Amino acid sequence: MKPVLTILAALLATAIGVGAIVLGEADDSPGLQGLGVLLIVGTVALGVRRAQRSK
Repeated sequence: MKPVLTILAALLATAIGVGAIVLGEADDSPGLQGLGVLLIVGTVALGVRRAQRSK
């Protein structure tokens, strides 16, 4: 059950990051876009790290 929760948390974090990028574009806010990109990149990095450690 734990891997399912991990995947759902990663999907939620990615969705929030995409939302931040879209809202930052609408408001012309480079800081919000940058935070969205950092959130997505961090989520991917943690997912890759977790996948490598599980093997």
